[in-house]
Amino acid sequence: MNNVFGLISERKSVRTFDSDEITPLVRDDILRYAKGIKTPYGQEVDVRILDKGMHGLSSPVIVGTDTYIAGKMERAEHAEEAFGYFFEELVLYIQSLGLGTTWIGGTMDRKAFEDAMELDSNEVMPCVSPIGKPADKRSIRETMMRKGLRADSRKKFEELFFDGSIDVPLSEARYPELSEILEAVRLAPSAVNKQPWRVIVTSTGAHFYIKHDMGYIDSTGWDMQKIDMGIALCHFGLCAEANGIETRFSIEDPGLDAGKLEYIASFLIEKWSEE
Repeated sequence: MNNVFGLISERKSVRTFDSDEITPLVRDDILRYAKGIKTPYGQEVDVRILDKGMHGLSSPVIVGTDTYIAGKMERAEHAEEAFGYFFEELVLYIQSLGLGTTWIGGTMDRKAFEDAMELDSNEVMPCVSPIGKPADKRSIRETMMRKGLRADSRKKFEELFFDGSIDVPLSEARYPELSEILEAVRLAPSAVNKQPWRVIVTSTGAHFYIKHDMGYIDSTGWDMQKIDMGIALCHFGLCAEANGIETRFSIEDPGLDAGKLEYIASFLIEKWSEE
């Protein structure tokens, strides 16, 4: 997948499509790529492309496509982060093919999707996405949704990134080798655009923490905002690789001053770019 940062910076959620069908060749290409995705957590995701008519699927926010892609996986520790990482890389690949997507976690007939995915009792289907060619003009419904979610806005750099401690905002000039990578993290999508990640950067790497909001953990303990963390981790991992920075993924808490934030994971810098 070429030009990862370009894909990240240009991507917009698409809910209005032009009704063109996805060809079997493109479907096969997407599923082939999905099989090759490896998350840092080593967990497997079963991906399927679903058809609205065949499976009785519906989402009130999607117009102009009958095609969806969904993933399921076994419930396990770090499953949320693993799914977010996996599905975001897949979404970016689909975008590289000139197709549009949007993450859907709630505004859909969930039972119909779960039935189509043949979900077992020990499995979870966190999110799905429509696939299709973006329409030239958004529907009024989509325009209003984006405005309500402030979908085109992101938190400022100094609100998300910190220098050695959560009390010290990071200067954008502090680690120039990481500037594009951290900007990719800043641009990551998240549920209701909450951007729950906070990243403490040190000379050894980037350490990701979650700032929880109320209402995102269900009765089973499944944490939707940890999916967002997986998306942010994906952006860092893909862009670090693209920029020639070798990293080692770690889930060992570095013991930094992070206040009441919950530690998630780190990318430890093994080798900086030689350029």
